[in-house]
Amino acid sequence: MSIERVKEYLSQFGADSRVREFDVSSATVQLAAAALGCEDGRIAKSLTFNVDGRPVMIVAAGDVKVNNSKYKAEFGTKAKMLTADEVAELVGHKVGGVCPFAVNDGVEVYLDVSLKQYSTVFPACGSSNSAIELTIPEMEKFANCKKWVDVCKPNGAEQ
Repeated sequence: MSIERVKEYLSQFGADSRVREFDVSSATVQLAAAALGCEDGRIAKSLTFNVDGRPVMIVAAGDVKVNNSKYKAEFGTKAKMLTADEVAELVGHKVGGVCPFAVNDGVEVYLDVSLKQYSTVFPACGSSNSAIELTIPEMEKFANCKKWVDVCKPNGAEQ
């Protein structure tokens, strides 16, 4: 099970006991925010893309969307999200529980600067009813972040 894999991964940082599991779904930003009693932006959502045949994950604040022109400037290609089946196969977690922890080899993880407005954020932990609260430095370390990117815009903002 993916959540067990994530807990095992997080144990190297002494953080496995901080994983929270809910009796309700946290599979979307809105459901996770409701389960945690926080604003949507503090949910660290994991967006997965195909960049020249390799899986790329961008972890961003829950209340932003990818800006296509910024994305193309950063990655040199149009944003093409992975399908649910591709996510499970290539990343190692099912949609609803995708997180940057215990991912399959070859997955590049980037953190979007939209996360930096918060002192702590809540990424999922491999299941559709889990999360962990992390500081931004912890998020950077635990996610094995390749680098920070600026590829998002606030929801409703013009491109």
